[in-house]
Amino acid sequence: MKLHIGFGFDTHRLVENRDLILGGVKLDYHLGLFGHSDADVLTHAIIDAMLGAAGLHDIGYYFPDTDPQYKNINSIELLKKANQLIHENNWEIVNIDSTIVLQKPKLMPYIDDIKKNISLALEISKEDISVKAKTSEQLGFIGREEGCSAYATILLNQF
Repeated sequence: MKLHIGFGFDTHRLVENRDLILGGVKLDYHLGLFGHSDADVLTHAIIDAMLGAAGLHDIGYYFPDTDPQYKNINSIELLKKANQLIHENNWEIVNIDSTIVLQKPKLMPYIDDIKKNISLALEISKEDISVKAKTSEQLGFIGREEGCSAYATILLNQF
């Protein structure tokens, strides 16, 4: 058994006239995340963790924000493609641990749906996915409700 750990991080600013999407779930909120794709920070952090653990390039290498085909793309589709990449390199996911840092809205009502979306996209059990929600206690750009960040760690097994 060969195991690798990966770490991913992403952050985007909150703006008007965009949907707030985390883990492929559209949240009921008046602001959304700005980015080339749907700006799903959680999914992006998981993708970077996956790619890093497999010894591959980062998310921007495979899905550059200069490529029009990724404009407003659902990041769950990118997650599926990243999963194909790691499988092509003989890696499989053991588990994912992630944290979303966002002042508002409260994320607890959405966590189960987020885990379900990620589980379906990656074809792994919901029990192998942890999604935690934190605020920044009103400190910094997150505390001022200007943005959102996500962190993810992943354990891969080589088959």
